Formats: sequence, C-alpha cells, structure tokens
Amino acid sequence: MKQVILQGVQGDGVINVTLRISTRAKRLSLRVSQLDGRVTLTMPKRARLREAENFVRDRESWIRENLNAAPAPLIPQPGGSVLFAGSAHNLIPTGGRAARLENGEILLPLSSPEKTGARLAALFKHHARLRLHAASDHYAEMLGQTYSSISLRDTRSRWGSCSAQGRLMYSWRLIMAPPQVLDYVAAHEVAHLAEMNHSPAFWVHVAQLMPNYQIPRTWLRKNGAVLHAVKFRN
Repeated sequence: MKQVILQGVQGDGVINVTLRISTRAKRLSLRVSQLDGRVTLTMPKRARLREAENFVRDRESWIRENLNAAPAPLIPQPGGSVLFAGSAHNLIPTGGRAARLENGEILLPLSSPEKTGARLAALFKHHARLRLHAASDHYAEMLGQTYSSISLRDTRSRWGSCSAQGRLMYSWRLIMAPPQVLDYVAAHEVAHLAEMNHSPAFWVHVAQLMPNYQIPRTWLRKNGAVLHAVKFRN
C-alpha cells in the first residue's frame, strides 16, 4: 500500500484525506480515526483517482459529522478532575513536590500550577508501567510465551504493539481507562507473541487469555478518543 494526500475537501475548513491503495480492497471505503481524527480512504488498485475524489466529496457531510463528534480537549487543572483507572479523580492542591494518589483523589503540589499536566503525566506513566508489566507477565505466563521488553509511549494511532523480537509497546494513557480495558490491551499484545497477525488463531489466543475481551474492546473503540482528549502539555 502507498499513501498520498488528496486535495483537501473545501467548505467549512479544509480536510486532508490520506489515500491508501490496496490490492486486497474490493471497493472504496472511508474511515475517520477516533484517536487522531485522521481521514483515510482505501481504494482498490484498479480504481481511478477521480473516482476516489468524487467519493470523498459526496461524503463530506459524513466526514465532518464524525470529525465534529470528537470530544473537546481537556486541560487538567487543580480543582478539576481527570480519569484514572476508569473513574474521575478530583485534583486537590496540597503540599509535596509531586502528584500522588490518595483515597481516590490526586494530590498536587501547591506551587507552579502550570506544571499540573507534566506532574500528572509522570504519575500516570509510573502507574501504567507497574500495571502493564504485571498484566503482561500474567498473560505471557498463561500463554507460555516470553517477551523481551516493555516500553511506554504517548501514541495516537494505536494502544499497543508487539514486534517480531517480542518487544511490547503500550500507550501509558491506558491507565486512565477501566482496569479491564488495560488488561485487554495487554492480553491482545501478548497474544501476538504466539500469532503475529489477526487471524482466527490469534483471536482464539485472546479469548483464552480473556474470555470476555469483546466488552473492553468495545469500550476502547467507543471511548478511546476521550483518553486522547486530555492535554498534558500546554
């Protein structure tokens, strides 16, 4: 597949559409990512570019509706709240040098409120690393597999990945989701240690690790954009 940028749809602001030419696609199809708002048009190899452009323009209203449905950005501030482990935690200004969890609340230093985002990010990364290491260890042991390393990133296009070398990568924003959702992503990526694809055999492994995986998978599809709407940097 190759990627090009179609001329943006004109109207209430330009929309850039990424064109993916696929040898496997049988028809034109559009997708608006809930994670980063990217609009992608998949086109069969034999289709014409003019046909693809007309397809996009005919569906401009649908594209804009999906883009406008994205949640508004949220900038955490002392006195407000933020999601952690699936529930809203109040942000309480208090003493100390770093953000910390206590009795279902997040306590923040009184000084330098402009550092709230960075302090929260550090706290979330710490707990995400602990939780994701534990979940990955648990599912790898269940599956009889081993991984080589775990890294955390703030990715926009995926919640996790697994390399052929057994390197697991996760988005640390998963710590904001319900624990079952974080566990599902860990189970999903660990299953790739056995099957580096999304074949039926792969989903058998996922179901073995988490029989009810469809529930957290659906939650992530519906609510993933909410996690990405939180802005930890000004």
